[in-house]
Amino acid sequence: METTHYEFQAQVRQLLDILSHSLYTNRDVFIRELISNAADALDKVRFRSVKGESMSDPDLNFEIRIDLDEKAKTITISDTGIGMTKQELIDNIGTIARSGTSEFVKQLKADEKNVTLIGRFGVGFYSVFMAGERVDVTTKSADPNEPSWIWTSDGAGTFDIAEGPKEFKRGTSVHVRLRDNAEEYAQKWKVQSIIEKYSNFVPFPIKLNGEQVNKVTALWREPKSKISKEQYNEFYKFIAHQSDDALTWMHFSADAPLQFHSLLFVPKTNIEFFGIESPDEGINLFVRRVLIDAHDKEILPHYLRFVRGVLESDDLPLNISRETLQDNPYMVKIKNTVVGKFLSHLHDLATKEPDIFKEFWQSHGRIFKEGYNDFPNKEKIAALFHFNSSKAARVDELISLDSYVDHMHPDQQEIYYLSGPDRKSVENNPALEIFKAKGIQVLYCYDPIDEFALPGLFDYRKKNIVSADQVDLAKLEKIPAESGDVKGKKKPTKKDEKDLDRLARRIKDILGAKVEDVKLSDRLVNSPAVLVSQGMSSQMEKMMHIYTPDMAPKPKVMEINKTHPLILSLLAIYKKDAKDHILDTVALNLFNSAALLDGTITDPQTMAADIQGIITETLSLYDKTAESDADEDSSIE
Repeated sequence: METTHYEFQAQVRQLLDILSHSLYTNRDVFIRELISNAADALDKVRFRSVKGESMSDPDLNFEIRIDLDEKAKTITISDTGIGMTKQELIDNIGTIARSGTSEFVKQLKADEKNVTLIGRFGVGFYSVFMAGERVDVTTKSADPNEPSWIWTSDGAGTFDIAEGPKEFKRGTSVHVRLRDNAEEYAQKWKVQSIIEKYSNFVPFPIKLNGEQVNKVTALWREPKSKISKEQYNEFYKFIAHQSDDALTWMHFSADAPLQFHSLLFVPKTNIEFFGIESPDEGINLFVRRVLIDAHDKEILPHYLRFVRGVLESDDLPLNISRETLQDNPYMVKIKNTVVGKFLSHLHDLATKEPDIFKEFWQSHGRIFKEGYNDFPNKEKIAALFHFNSSKAARVDELISLDSYVDHMHPDQQEIYYLSGPDRKSVENNPALEIFKAKGIQVLYCYDPIDEFALPGLFDYRKKNIVSADQVDLAKLEKIPAESGDVKGKKKPTKKDEKDLDRLARRIKDILGAKVEDVKLSDRLVNSPAVLVSQGMSSQMEKMMHIYTPDMAPKPKVMEINKTHPLILSLLAIYKKDAKDHILDTVALNLFNSAALLDGTITDPQTMAADIQGIITETLSLYDKTAESDADEDSSIE
C-alpha cells in the first residue's frame, strides 16, 4: 500500500510544538477534544441523513466508541460520523490551520504565554500529542465513492497518509499509543471520570469498552412542561454534587443577543455560614453540550455565588485551548440577561411562595446583601431585602423594604434601621426609645454586612436610609407621640433647662476626654443617658475598630435625659453643691452604663474599679446611717 510522506512547514512545526507541549493546563482535555470532534462529525452526518442525501453505510448507529488496552497502552476513540477524504485529512489535521497561521505564530513568538487567542484555528485535535507518542487516524468519508484513509504522525513535524482497509466503515477512528508517563489514560476509571466531567451531555451515546457512560439527559435543553419536580431534583444532585433537594430553580432559554439555555438552582443550605468556603462556586459553562468550565465565575456576580447550575450556548467563541472564553461583548449581555431573570425569579418567589423565600433569605440573605453595590440592579436587589423590625412580634418575622415604606407615617421622611448582634441588644438600645414612643418602625439588623448594605443603597423609593442612632431629630417633630411615657412627662421649665445645661457642662468637665461633649437629649424616654456617634453608626464604629484595632476610638457625645429621675436628682445635688464629689462618682458611672449599653467599653478594669468605688461609698453611707441610728437609740435609753 503506497504511503505519501508530508513535512510540515517550519512555522507549522513550531506551532505544533507549542500546541502539543505548552497550551493545555490539563492534558485530560485531549479526550474531551477527541470526543467533541467525534460529536461534530456525527452532527454533520445526521444533518445529511435528515436531508435524505445518499451516503455510505446508512444503517450505522450514531455513536462514539472508546476502547482501551492497558497492556498495549492504547486508547482508541471512534465515531460513525461524516468521516474525511484524503484532501480533507490534509486540510483539517494536516496543516493545523488553513488561514491565519503566520499571524498566529507571530503573536506566539512575541509572547509564548499568550495562548488565549481567537478560536478559529481548529487545533484541538493536536492536544492528543500531550499524551500520545504516536497517533493513527483511520477515516472513511460519508461519500459512497470515497475509500478509507490512514493518517499517521508522531507530532514531531511530519505525517503520512496511506489508503486504509476496504472493510473500514464510515466514520473516524483515532488510535493513540500513549507515552510512558500517560499510561493512566488506558485505564477505565480515568477515562470514565473525564467523560463524566466534560462530555456527559454529548447528544450521542458514548460507549466505553462497550458500556454506555453518558446516561444523564441535558435537562436544560428539554421543554419545562415535560420535566417533573423529581427530575429537576435528580439533575440538581448530579450537577451540584448534593444529597438533598434544591430549594428552588429557574429554567429558561433566550434567543438574543445569541441563543443560550440555562438551568439554575438554589441550594437549601449555605456552607459559608459554617466558615467553609465552597469548592463548587460558579456555574457549569457548556458549549455544544461540552463542559468548558465547571466553575465559571463570570456568568453570575459574586453575591450570587451560592447558585449552582448550567449555562450553555452553541455560539460562544472560545480561546484556542477551549479552556476559557474569549473577551466578548455577548458575554456581558448574557450575564445581564441571566442576572435580571434570576432576580425576577426571586421576586416572584417572595410574592407567591413567601415561606420558600423566607428559607432562601435565612440561608443566603447574608451573601445576597453583598449585591447592594450592583447599581444597575439596585432597585431589584433592594426590593428583595428583608429584615426583622420593631413592629415584628418574633425574631424570625421579616418584612421587605416595600412593606416598610407602605406602612410609614405620612410625615415620615426616612427609612430607619438599627444594628446589633441580636434582637435583645437592639431593643435595649436607648437610641430606639424615641421611635418606640412615636410608633415609628425601625428595621433590626443583625448581620455585619447590613452596616454596608443599607447605607450603600442610599435610598429606596426616594426615601433616604438612615441609622436610628444618627437620625436628625428635627425630622421626627411632626410625628406625634403614641406612648404614654412621653405624653405624661412634664417638660422642664426654661430655668430648669438652663440649670440642666450647666449640669451637662459640669459632667463634661468631670468626664474630660472620655466624651466629645455632653448635651441634653430629645431622643431619650426611659434611659438616663446614651452615647451618640458623630458621622457613623455605633455598630459601624465597632466594626472599624475590629479592622483597625490600633486606632483609638473617637470620643462620642453623651446625651442625658432631662426628664429622668436620676438626672433630676443629680441636678438637685448640683444646685446644692456644684463641687460635691458624688457628682464625680455618678457622672463616671453614668458614662460607664451608657458605654455598656453601647457595647463600646474600652477599659473594663477602670469600669470595674468605678463600680466597686460606688458600692464602697454606698456601704460607707449605710454604715454611717446605722451608727447614727444606734446613737439615737442609746440616747433614748
